[in-house]
Amino acid sequence: MQINRLFEIIYLLLQKETITAKELADKFEVSTRTIYRDVETLSSAGIPIYMSKGKGGGISLLSDFVLDKTVLTNEEKENILSSLRAVGEVNLSEQNLALQKFSSLFGESYVDWIEVDFSSWYNFGDETIIFQTLKKAICKRKTVSFQYSNVKGEQSSRQVEPLKLCFKGGAWYLYGYCKAKLDYRFFKLRRMKNLEMTNDMVEHKAPKRILKSDNHFKEEYLHLKLHLSSKMAYRVYEEFEHYDKQPDGSFIVEIDYPKNKWLFYYILSFGSHCEVLEPIRIRDEVKLQLQQILKHYE
Repeated sequence: MQINRLFEIIYLLLQKETITAKELADKFEVSTRTIYRDVETLSSAGIPIYMSKGKGGGISLLSDFVLDKTVLTNEEKENILSSLRAVGEVNLSEQNLALQKFSSLFGESYVDWIEVDFSSWYNFGDETIIFQTLKKAICKRKTVSFQYSNVKGEQSSRQVEPLKLCFKGGAWYLYGYCKAKLDYRFFKLRRMKNLEMTNDMVEHKAPKRILKSDNHFKEEYLHLKLHLSSKMAYRVYEEFEHYDKQPDGSFIVEIDYPKNKWLFYYILSFGSHCEVLEPIRIRDEVKLQLQQILKHYE
């Protein structure tokens, strides 16, 4: 408690030029003698804190003081501030207050070198509300209920013990224990509707690391070999680790992709600039799907 009080005293003194010992004693619910001891402790640690008597007197810091006499290096300070700025993009007002405090403690000379925006290019305003509700439920260890649409478009009512919010592949997910499936599951926030926090307590605990493996969704993968035209060069450089550029400017690319309904949509996203080379059965399935699409335009 004393260490927390000492840091809070420094922060208060950075915001106000002078505070009386009685004001600090009332705030922290301790005696003025304890505050005097805290001042001595801070002074012994090298903090330029001093006391003045008379009208307008009290406890003060030197006007040009910032908390640079610390165990943190300059790089570590910058990393803390940058991390808080990034976390602040999920609209957590508490983080903004923390950023304000740390900026005051470290001084204003640290460069804001990063800008992060977790929001989509599309309009998902409800996702922010869902995020805040889930964050509150996780902190309070309360169960949540919601309507959920799976990848097949099937809707169901779920009661879930929320354990952790995860950001992966450009989207937010809830990791929790589903009472209907009696197992741990990922739930995409954008597929949730009518989310409510219940009074039931959470019984399960989240592992320390959830996204520690490449296949944390336990999906079966297919190895695709595609021929992409030169007009897809920008996507080749962004999405593929393994590719061979051909003499005509086109590309032969390879990728492991989840074997689910989105496989066809992914291939189709390249339009007429993509040809499936392998596996042959996927090539045949794509051909069949395209023939069915053409029927709508005959």
